[in-house]
Amino acid sequence: MTTYDWIVIGGGITGSALAYELSTKSLKVLLLEKDIQADNATVYSYGGLAYWSGTTPLTRQLGQEGIELHRNLATELDADTEFCELDLLLTVNADNNPAIIAKNFKQFAIQPEILNTQEACQLEPLLNHKAISGVLKLPHGQVNAQKTALAYQQALTRNNGIIKYENVTDFVRQQNEIQGVITTDNTYHAANTVVCAGGLTHSLLKKSGIPSKTYFTHAQVIKTAPIDLKLNSIIMPAIQERFILEDTGKDLEEKSAWEYPDNEIVKSILDAGAVQLDDRSLFLGQISTIITNPHYTPDIAKAEQQIRQSIAQILPELANIPGTCHHCLVAFNTEKIATIGNLSNLQGIYLFSGFTSTIVFAPPLAKRFANWVAGETEPIIEQLNL
Repeated sequence: MTTYDWIVIGGGITGSALAYELSTKSLKVLLLEKDIQADNATVYSYGGLAYWSGTTPLTRQLGQEGIELHRNLATELDADTEFCELDLLLTVNADNNPAIIAKNFKQFAIQPEILNTQEACQLEPLLNHKAISGVLKLPHGQVNAQKTALAYQQALTRNNGIIKYENVTDFVRQQNEIQGVITTDNTYHAANTVVCAGGLTHSLLKKSGIPSKTYFTHAQVIKTAPIDLKLNSIIMPAIQERFILEDTGKDLEEKSAWEYPDNEIVKSILDAGAVQLDDRSLFLGQISTIITNPHYTPDIAKAEQQIRQSIAQILPELANIPGTCHHCLVAFNTEKIATIGNLSNLQGIYLFSGFTSTIVFAPPLAKRFANWVAGETEPIIEQLNL
């Protein structure tokens, strides 16, 4: 019977980055991903690196570590992550004042530059000048999140790590110790297991009677085919409601509503944004909805219509580009920038999920987590430890 040093559950960017970093410590690592053809939040991520958005010494440090790591990651992993640095334009609605909206950004590590409508449209000609009063311009990074996860996985296998495509259904448990996992096909044993299952983290742990404060939203986004038009910047609204939405999760937590999955919509928001990848395909918009049932199936046709209507106001030339609307779960937590460390009072099981800024924070924290596992002093991991 093979016993691994670490089993990592989840092959999105968090699990892939952590599995790779653990493998650099000469540990025997098994990465388990439920889908051969990935269909998760990483696949539909804008890949944005908001390294400017730190509001505390910790998040500012991790933002800087994150952007520096991504600048060198393709070389380290010997694979193209499509990393680039470009402008982020945060659109301000025509009935709002950009200078007033900019005051909401005073706490961030980098302050935005306020551009009027003419300046904004010079930078991004696809913007509808009638829909905005200006934009807030910030430096930003971008990667192809799926390619980055695959690059981590390829580097993991070069370090003798193993990847298997099986759905984890339960844990091997001996009293207060987790000794491995049970999948739909096999049982695997390990000294340590770490859950990086994104939006499915809560339900997986709940099924095994393990409490967790990692929750999820249902997200819908349109992915288009490659197009001839060129989007020069990442476009997002200056007032993003996603974080306000996630605060709703705290109320549900206090009412224990997450323990009773329901198909009723608690709250839903739509952010009209757009990003273009290297192959010139686009991600358009994002609907985020809190519904406590992780297996809920949204009305995709309705979601696509709503996203296209919102895009038509800001970027009218992109509104009718052929594409497909996709649904995935996005993890979040109600307490810290991530849920990391030992779970409950159990031995042998850890959590690495629920990031507030996954693409920028998860890779440097994965590196620090692996250092911590190897016995190095890592105050940041100790600070975030559950």
